[in-house]
Amino acid sequence: MKVHTKESQDTMTPDKALQFLIEGNERFLNNLKVNRNLLQQINDTREGQFPFATILSCIDSRVSAELVFDQGLGDIFSVRIAGNFVNEDILGSMEFACKLAGTKLVVVLGHTSCGAIKGACDHARLGNLTKLIEKIEPAVDAVNHPKEEALRTSKNLDFVDAVAVKNVELTINRIRKESPVLNEMEEDGGIKIVGAMYDIATGAVEFYS
Repeated sequence: MKVHTKESQDTMTPDKALQFLIEGNERFLNNLKVNRNLLQQINDTREGQFPFATILSCIDSRVSAELVFDQGLGDIFSVRIAGNFVNEDILGSMEFACKLAGTKLVVVLGHTSCGAIKGACDHARLGNLTKLIEKIEPAVDAVNHPKEEALRTSKNLDFVDAVAVKNVELTINRIRKESPVLNEMEEDGGIKIVGAMYDIATGAVEFYS
């Protein structure tokens, strides 16, 4: 499969970019990866890159965006941080990816049984990890059920996953609020910003409109 070019990127729409990722995950689930010559793709991208999507995901070793969406070199910008939240630097990276490099889709990809989310549920404190956890804790507070404190911990995987979904939602809200550049691009129809969850037990990605 050939890499994306300036021409193919220019004809890409946000909806088409989303469909590319949906189809890629379906291939991943069915072990039907596209045949790629990665060495050829290295050669084809040496003078430029024209990705169609930007994906913010967790550092979890089981959640590689390139793999779960069956994408090759030069296809996507991949931003990874534990807990898939945004800060000023990540927003700047996204603005570069969309405004300057031409991607048409921003995906905030959470996942089930997320260790960073578990840490936030337990209010973990450890060195620099403390500041990271504090950025995720608003999602814990925003999930109302269950009320019992004993059930609002990492031992309750249903609660953990509910917090992960809420964290994706709050992260998207922050992108729109804290990046006028991306918010304007979305309002003008140039990009879409969507959330998704990856199930580590099945490999399936569920997108949220």
